[in-house]
Amino acid sequence: MSASTFAGRSATGFARYGLIAALVAVFSVFSILAPTFLTPGNLQSILVNNFTLLAIVSIAMTFAVSAGGIDLSVGTAVDFASFAFVSLVLIGQPVPLAFVAGLAAGALVGAFNAILVSAIGVAPFLATLGTLFIGRSIQQLLTNGGNPVYLPPSSIPPAFRFLGHGTIANVPVPLIIATVIIAGAAAAFAWTRFGRVVLSIGIQPSVVRYSGIGLGAHVAATFILAGTIAAVAGLILTATVTVYIPSSGNAFLLNAIGATFIGTTLSPLGRPNILGTVLGVLLLSVVANGLLLTGLNFYWQQVGTGTLIFAVLAFSFINRKTVGA
Repeated sequence: MSASTFAGRSATGFARYGLIAALVAVFSVFSILAPTFLTPGNLQSILVNNFTLLAIVSIAMTFAVSAGGIDLSVGTAVDFASFAFVSLVLIGQPVPLAFVAGLAAGALVGAFNAILVSAIGVAPFLATLGTLFIGRSIQQLLTNGGNPVYLPPSSIPPAFRFLGHGTIANVPVPLIIATVIIAGAAAAFAWTRFGRVVLSIGIQPSVVRYSGIGLGAHVAATFILAGTIAAVAGLILTATVTVYIPSSGNAFLLNAIGATFIGTTLSPLGRPNILGTVLGVLLLSVVANGLLLTGLNFYWQQVGTGTLIFAVLAFSFINRKTVGA
């Protein structure tokens, strides 16, 4: 093997596995800077408090990005699911009905995006941005300017509380739900026709359009699915904190985008993928937790997270460009 060939393959490997290298690096750094970082309690905290909900929302984002778009309204789906559940429980409706209504509310957000994108032809960025603004305004109107809506302890049945705080075989239920969603999404992309078509839309939409598969219907289904998945995060969040806080779901938006695009560095074609997204979420979760343990100011934590996202993406893109040159 020539030196140039070896160098090219090495660069390709670094470009593709830079995310894994970044994970190893941050684990190593924080294990030195924060003595409690590698304790079992803290590692569980990372998975339950930092990873779980962001992973679910990021999987929703991955579906949208895989179809060649983006969904800036995943946080709105989280919020609408929470609001629908809390509202129905407070007026005495059965919890199972409220749960289904929460999922339906998230799907409704996705359906609205689907109409804008697939039926009207609005660009996904603009359509979902509009949904984000509309959703935020609706929440402000329904809560008298953004007041939280609390669930009285007496109205929360043990089964729903179990969704947020329960464990099965010592594994937190929210983490189990996130794992099931991750596995289901991975299986959908790997083994189903729908998943293959969605990936094809993101790569060559014109080919899909002229093949007669039904590009618009698949894009619409992707947005509805993204809204429904995000709604699951909203229900788990409500079961955990027993309160609906308007626009709280938007706190996941930027990190979900970051995790999804960080995950593209794991693909040789730079495409969204479930494993990459999960590792991207884990990277952001570890950084958030580690920076908190080191005692940095919250704003410096944001600077650190943003710098890391930029570094991973820049490193991957520069290496791909070098290899392709």
